[in-house]
Amino acid sequence: EVQLVESGGGLVQPGGSLRLSCAASGFTFGNYDMCWVRQAPGKGPEWVSAINSGGGSTYYADSVKGRFTISRDNAKKTVYLQMNSLKPEDTAMYYCKAFLVGAYDYWGQGTQVTVSS
Repeated sequence: EVQLVESGGGLVQPGGSLRLSCAASGFTFGNYDMCWVRQAPGKGPEWVSAINSGGGSTYYADSVKGRFTISRDNAKKTVYLQMNSLKPEDTAMYYCKAFLVGAYDYWGQGTQVTVSS
């Protein structure tokens, strides 16, 4: 059974940090590119960041560039999102996604991040 399980969300004050994790199982994690997508209440999904299968290439939305860092550990089958200098507008449900050309996409169930004083 394919699973992507996010964790690490929570309530944090503006300017704070969180580290999200997404643990994968049931598929060949090292073959897949990974990304994080978020969705705020009442808004559409927003792509946040991506990393290629080997971890050597990373990509960021302009809204998070310089504040968020994506990484992965293929031995642990886990992708991370380090979020620093958090802002209220970062409040959203954060989802990880595994994708590979010619294969199905896999999604996690999401973890809630709330940035508020």
